Amino acid sequence: MPASTSPHEPAAVSPRAVAVLGPGGVGGLLAALLSRAGHRVTCVAGEETAKALRRNGIRVRSGQYGEFTAHVDADTRLREPVDLCLITVKHTGLHDALERIPAETIGDGVILPLLNGVEHPALLRENYGEQAVVPGVIRVESTRLAPGVIEHGSPFTEIDLAGPPERVEPLAALFTEAGVRTRAVGGEAAALWAKLAFLAPFALLTSRYGLTIGEVRTGRRAELLALVEEAAAVSRACGVPVDPAHSLALYDSFPEQTKSSMQRDVEAGRPTELDAIGGALLRAGARHGVPVPVATRLVAELTS
Repeated sequence: MPASTSPHEPAAVSPRAVAVLGPGGVGGLLAALLSRAGHRVTCVAGEETAKALRRNGIRVRSGQYGEFTAHVDADTRLREPVDLCLITVKHTGLHDALERIPAETIGDGVILPLLNGVEHPALLRENYGEQAVVPGVIRVESTRLAPGVIEHGSPFTEIDLAGPPERVEPLAALFTEAGVRTRAVGGEAAALWAKLAFLAPFALLTSRYGLTIGEVRTGRRAELLALVEEAAAVSRACGVPVDPAHSLALYDSFPEQTKSSMQRDVEAGRPTELDAIGGALLRAGARHGVPVPVATRLVAELTS
């Protein structure tokens, strides 16, 4: 089906002003979906990307959402207040990227980080205040092929939000109306550790061996099982029970050719989120006295 431009229709949720810091695979997909749902979206990125987005919009190819082009505003810096700011940059560029989002443009708005790892909320609260940050996690495989060109490969897009109901419920409604399955979960630790315990085995194994998830779950299954158990043990020690069988069932449900985002970064020679994913797992294990020998070896091999 050829790509087509979808006209904006009035949103059931009243239109919001939304900023997206980092319109890559995840941020670009969400920016396009929110724009298509009738919200005013400003993507904040480098000059080259901002120019491309202003000129061509965001083109999405997705089995779940179809093919469409969404029009967005774009700039190198957020220059006026917004109701919601999504933080979807890589951890490796987070510190520098936050300079593009002055604290005064947030005001009473919400900062929603959809980042890998468990340690970033503290940094964001230092910059924007305790009440502004509503942590969330996203489960999706989505890749930026070029500035403003997004390929969404997973048959699902799901967001979990953690925070007070008065903050979380309007956000859940906004994303749900845009077509993203969104739910409120318990505490912040529960949301972040559930994601990390699932992501770490997937990212570490696919990145270390250059294999897809299909190849990992067959040829490297013993390591996968061991790593899932290690991640679950660390998560439990942090107060968040995780079911290893559930993680394995999800891995087994993924399309055979699925790659992790960290694997794609390794293949492209880009900086990786190894410290935010594997490093965070090792640091938490050390704090709680939980041995993680397989994770330790894989992180060391990926570091060397």
